[in-house]
Amino acid sequence: MTQLLIGLFLYGIAIATMMQASIGIEPWDVLAQGITLRTGIPFGLVTNIVGALVLLLWIPLRQRPGIGTVLNVLLVGPSAQFGLWAIPQPSELWARILLFAGGLVLIAIASGLYIGAQHGPGPRDGLMTGLHARTGRPIWLVRTAIEATVLLIGWLLGGNVGWGTLAVVAFIGPLVHLTIPLFALQVQPRTLGRADVCDEGPASDPGRLIETDVAARARVAPDGSGWPFARR
Repeated sequence: MTQLLIGLFLYGIAIATMMQASIGIEPWDVLAQGITLRTGIPFGLVTNIVGALVLLLWIPLRQRPGIGTVLNVLLVGPSAQFGLWAIPQPSELWARILLFAGGLVLIAIASGLYIGAQHGPGPRDGLMTGLHARTGRPIWLVRTAIEATVLLIGWLLGGNVGWGTLAVVAFIGPLVHLTIPLFALQVQPRTLGRADVCDEGPASDPGRLIETDVAARARVAPDGSGWPFARR
């Protein structure tokens, strides 16, 4: 949970950092901006609507939201607002480029932290991990394809594309491909304990533990070989 909260906070700070650099916005923001220009719906509301539609795409991918998905919606916005207040906007081009590059690296680290916490990704990152799981394609390729598709649609709708936007499309996929495995927490398999067995041995053998149906099914081969186990 600590890793999740740190990751979400840094994600918002990274967004603010890239915005303060003023050399381009993320592809998803280009899409939201294009929809706003075409429909007149406020940018913030469009962002929420797009996020909800992306969650619908989780259904065929068999993705399940978790507390991390909910906290993503609740915490990233406030942390980004804090970042906009705390991070000054430089005037020199070289400083803006460095600031943008730092934000891009930070957003990859933050993604690895909160996705690796195993509490559920955000709507857009869940689309990435779902497609990765269903297709078997590398994370970097899936993320790059998603960002490029979103950017193209947003640009066709009239969204503003800068050099920084193209940099996000080119580099965010390979960066998260490195950071997600780096920060992924390993879920320990459940071990067999006294709660999974029942002491049904005779009184003369009180230490004898017989495997229950639940424990037996837990270790049966996926193809069903070796089943049924006799329960005594």
